[in-house]
This record gives sequence, C-alpha cells and structure tokens, in this order.
Amino acid sequence: MNEQITRLKEVVAKLRHPENGCPWDLKQTHQSLLPYLIEESYEFMQSVEDGDFQEMEEELGDVLLQVVLHAQLASENNKFSFESVAKKLADKMIHRHPHVFADGDAKTADEVSKKWQELKAENKKKRHAINQAHLAAPALTSSFEIGAKTKELNFDWDDAAQVSYKVEEEWQELKEELVATKINKERAKEEIGDFLFSVAQLARHLDIDPELALRDANKKFVRRFNRIEDMITSEGKNFSDFDQMQLDHYWNRAKGEEK
Repeated sequence: MNEQITRLKEVVAKLRHPENGCPWDLKQTHQSLLPYLIEESYEFMQSVEDGDFQEMEEELGDVLLQVVLHAQLASENNKFSFESVAKKLADKMIHRHPHVFADGDAKTADEVSKKWQELKAENKKKRHAINQAHLAAPALTSSFEIGAKTKELNFDWDDAAQVSYKVEEEWQELKEELVATKINKERAKEEIGDFLFSVAQLARHLDIDPELALRDANKKFVRRFNRIEDMITSEGKNFSDFDQMQLDHYWNRAKGEEK
C-alpha cells in the first residue's frame, strides 16, 4: 500500500514539475482546486447512492487526487506535507477514541459520539457556540446543522407546525419582493436565502436531511426530463418544435408513468 501511495505522490509531483510538468496542473492553486474537491466529493456520494462499488473506487480515487494535489501545493511552499496531514489525522483519531486506544469507558454509539464532541470542543479555540465550522458544509446542510446547534441552546421552534408558519412568512416576503415594479436582485437574493433557511429548519423538525431531499428531487426531475426527451426523439422531433404548454403535456405524461 505504501508503495502505491508513494507512486501516486510521485505522479502528482511530476505533474507539478516547474519545467516538465502539465501546464494545467502548474497553474492550479488551493483556491482554484476547491470546485473540483466539491465536485469529486459529490460524484463519490452519487456512486455510493447507486451502490456501484467499481464507480466508488474510481470516484474515491478522484477525491484522493485532490488531497494529494493540495498537499503537494502546500509542500512546495513549505507549509505542510501529505505525511504531516496523515500524522495529524492519525493522532487526532487516536485522541478522540480513548475507548479504543486508551482507558476510555464509552461503550455505546451515543456515548462515543458524545465523547467525540467533547474532545473535539477541547481542541477548538472558539468564542461562540456557532462558528465558522458550521458554515463549511454545503449550504442546506449548514442550515440544518446551525438549527440543530441552536436547539441545543434552547433557541428553536417547538414543532414542525410552528416552523411551517415561518416558512409561509418568508415565502410571503419573497413574493412581495417579486411583485415590485423593479426587482432588487440583492433583496431578492436575501429573501430567497431566508426562505431556504426556513425550509431547512422545517426539514430538520421532520427529521429529514434537506440536502438529500433536494438531491432526490434533482434526480427525479432529471429522470422525468430524460423521459420527455425520449418521447420527443421517438417522434422524430426536437424541443424547439414545441411551446411550453405542449411540453407541459409531455411532462405530465412522464410524471403519470411513475404512478
């Protein structure tokens, strides 16, 4: 295993060689690589949801490539290395699992989770209960986690019904902005954000992951849209041959086929 890791690091280092490297790899920075890390992570998620282990292996490799690339960039600037990343990770995992590596007494999954959070908190120097760490995840997930944290601090709605009123309130404020003579995009952006945040809180109260719910909705839309395309293609036509009302008819047909 160490041999293959060393080989991978050597490949990436060669891609970044200032004289003989790849022009694309050479111009990359930590910032420019961020979209690829996010994209590859989501592609791995998709392979997990599909239960495709061959695809999982490939996509996990793409995620690993991003890790090695970031480590290579940092190493070139004497900031940190792949080895230092691996060491810190191993040290952290040992420290946070005293029930495995030391004399900890956590026996159940809940006890382990509680101890993990306690040890994690010890290592985070922070001023507030909600901090930058809660903003690192995808936006809907962040909203969910922020709400979960405020609930721990007794700042939350009592139930889903109460949250639904907040969702309706935010929706009304958004609609008011949309009917303005001239739409203020910044204001509309703010109202859309407030609406989505409230929807994420409603999902949390219903014990539904809003990120996964939206992913499922995306997949459903794509599945139905692809079915529309198949229908149109089978008739020897293109989307441009139809108006919106006609396309809605195809949409309803595709939707009806799933019932």
